[in-house]
Amino acid sequence: MTPKSTAAEHQPMHSGVDPADPSLLIVDDDGPFLRRLARAMETRGFKVEIAESVAEGVAKARAFPPKYAVVDLRLGDGNGLDVIESIRQKREDTHIIVLTGYGNIATAVTAVKLGAIDYLAKPADADDVFAALTRQPGERAEVPENPMSADRVRWEHIQRVYEMCERNVSETARRLNMHRRTLQRILAKRAPK
Repeated sequence: MTPKSTAAEHQPMHSGVDPADPSLLIVDDDGPFLRRLARAMETRGFKVEIAESVAEGVAKARAFPPKYAVVDLRLGDGNGLDVIESIRQKREDTHIIVLTGYGNIATAVTAVKLGAIDYLAKPADADDVFAALTRQPGERAEVPENPMSADRVRWEHIQRVYEMCERNVSETARRLNMHRRTLQRILAKRAPK
C-alpha cells in the first residue's frame, strides 16, 4: 500500500495545481503511506497538511479549509465521510478525492453526494492521486489497463455486503449463504490483486 516512486516525483509538476491556493489536506491512518504521499504531493507543487484521524482531519479542515483534499474512508477513529462534511461546510470549491482499501459502491455514492470528485482504491500511487486531484470537470479518467481479477471482484462483493450488514459476520454469512468460519477466514486475508 505504498505510492510508487517515479522519476516525476523528483521534479515539480505544477500543471493543474491552483497557484493561488495549492493547499492540500491528506487524511489517512496509515502513517508511512501518508508521509510518502505527502512528500510526493509536495514535489508536485502542493502545500500539504496531514492528519492521521477523523478528529485531526475535522479540526484541520475547520481551521484551514483546503483547496484540495485526499481522505481515506476507513480510519481508526471513524469514517472519513465526516472529514468531507467538515470541509464542505467551510468550502464548496475543494477538490476532494476519496481513498479506500476496499471497494464499496454505496460508500462511493455517499462520498460523491457529499462532494468528493473522485474515488480511488488503495493502493493508489502518487501519479493516480495527482491526476485525480487536477482533473478538470468533465474530463474522464483513463480506463484501467488491467481489469480486476475474478478473485478481487468476489472479495469486493463480500466487503460490500459486510459493510451493508454493519460489519456483522453472522448476518453477512447468512446473506451470502456462506459458513461463518469461511467468511471469517476471507475477511482476515488481504485483498487479492
